[in-house]
Amino acid sequence: MTADTSVRTSPLAAWTDRLADLAPALTAVERPFLTQLTVRASDPVAVARMGEALGVAFPADPCTATRGGGPFGAVEVLWLGPDEYLVVAEPDRRVPVEDALRAALRPARGAVVDTSAQRTTVALSGPHARDVLAHGCAIDLHPSAAPNGTCVQTLVARAGVVLRVDDAESGAFTLLVRSSFAEYLAAWLSDACVEYRAALS
Repeated sequence: MTADTSVRTSPLAAWTDRLADLAPALTAVERPFLTQLTVRASDPVAVARMGEALGVAFPADPCTATRGGGPFGAVEVLWLGPDEYLVVAEPDRRVPVEDALRAALRPARGAVVDTSAQRTTVALSGPHARDVLAHGCAIDLHPSAAPNGTCVQTLVARAGVVLRVDDAESGAFTLLVRSSFAEYLAAWLSDACVEYRAALS
């Protein structure tokens, strides 16, 4: 009997229960299989066209992210570099979003590449989310330094991530981590959360 390869398994499927055990100090939930498209474009007119096509303007400022709901549902655009963006959408939106981006980019030079399998996504929240991240991240995540919409590429416990601030005041963050590092990051989060779980028990 051959294995059913049509069933997808997320990088953190085996960690669901262990991540759930981190509550209430930290809520960590994987959001697997999101559409992720890396866009390279330097022409501001083409960038604006792509934003119009998605119904979400591309970030105008470095280290920020934008989000909105357009013809493809919820879409987020993360600034990764001077001419590099990451477009994130729901899992079943890859083909139409990719087609729309390619059409809007033409005839300017650039690229739209499907990188959906490269990373998984972990949503963090809870009273000690910021404290836990501070153990392994050099970025100042205080609301005064990292307001809502902040988006940076950084290291969390030596794992490269894209970190987005969703709600600075309550402490809600999203981490996009390479699939091969996902279990390492989950194990580190579990270890870093021990003292805060004990304090709340």
